[in-house]
Amino acid sequence: MGPRIMKLATATIYPLGIPFKGAFTHHLHARAHSDSIVVQLTGDNGLSGFGEGVPRPYVTGETRDACVTHIEETLLPPLLGMDLGTIALTGLLDSIDVILAESGERRLVTEGGVSWHAARCAVELALVDLVLRDQGVSLDSVLPAKLNEVVYSGIISAGSTAEVRGYAQRCRAAGFTQVKMKVGGVGDVDRVRRVRDVLGPSVSLRLDANAAFRPETAIRFAESVADCDIDSLEQPIPRGAPAVLARLRRACPIPIVADESVVTMADARALIAADAVDAFNLRLSKCGGILPTIKMADAAREAGVGIQLGCQVGETALLSAAGRHVAAHIPDLRFIEGSYGTHLLVEDVAVEDLTFGPAGRAPGLTGTGLGVTVRRDVLERYADDMIELRGEDG
Repeated sequence: MGPRIMKLATATIYPLGIPFKGAFTHHLHARAHSDSIVVQLTGDNGLSGFGEGVPRPYVTGETRDACVTHIEETLLPPLLGMDLGTIALTGLLDSIDVILAESGERRLVTEGGVSWHAARCAVELALVDLVLRDQGVSLDSVLPAKLNEVVYSGIISAGSTAEVRGYAQRCRAAGFTQVKMKVGGVGDVDRVRRVRDVLGPSVSLRLDANAAFRPETAIRFAESVADCDIDSLEQPIPRGAPAVLARLRRACPIPIVADESVVTMADARALIAADAVDAFNLRLSKCGGILPTIKMADAAREAGVGIQLGCQVGETALLSAAGRHVAAHIPDLRFIEGSYGTHLLVEDVAVEDLTFGPAGRAPGLTGTGLGVTVRRDVLERYADDMIELRGEDG
């Protein structure tokens, strides 16, 4: 038998707007629908791989339109016609990293202050999914699971006191052992206390400010809620000089987690050098995909910085599946977020149901590729557009 050959024949980009069952709000944004970008790559053997990225202008600088254009004009054209059949499973993620680098991705990664990480993530996942499907194996074969089950956190969106209390009651009824609450100002002190009363003392509670505070108000807020047994305060101030976050950390009675401040590996190194935070909140789309996320987790671990794996609000089953694999592969994650699926979306893009179960528990994935079967009808129903690219022989 000769070497396997699979040339990339076509690529399709789907900018999605799937409605939410209810609005989700935090300090930086309120949204009522997803704004994912799904990429489908199809080989000349008829197999397709799918990936997803979620651009956030206030995180990576990527607008959805600019992200689509970057995928269409920079990342995909060099891939069309490429033989992907010769890529070995050993070193798969590194091989795909080289392919994306050669497409010009690295040259543009910080152009104009934009990190094209959602774009890279969508294409990386689609390539991974396609190569694995061509070889008939699961991502688990590349990222061996060290956990058989993943436990996700509950989330409490910003809202009125009555709404926040209702969210907390639902988290308690669902049996979550860990919950993250969105906060946006000193006026949330009473809401934090009410949430702690509802959850009881045994549930882990952490707060996410999404850069809502100035340093001095962040300290006052933290001091006001410290007796509520808060595990961490995530991104209390806007992205900026690591030294500012380091000073805040030294004065704050609650451990500090970086999110919007840690987008690139350069960010991670700078925060580590400044001893600025207690932990990183990593997200696949924010960090650029599976490989960059794992590399940033490794850097954090080596420096004694904690790691948690977050998600983008409105992710579909594609990013949920990739996140599940990464979460099962990294056993020392402090907290894990994601797999909200149809708990939030009116409809998801996969045949399989990836939403977490009672107490946030969800099994590992072993299906071919990312482990989900994409429903093209759902993509087409909620796509604002469909952009198709073909190779010379496509």
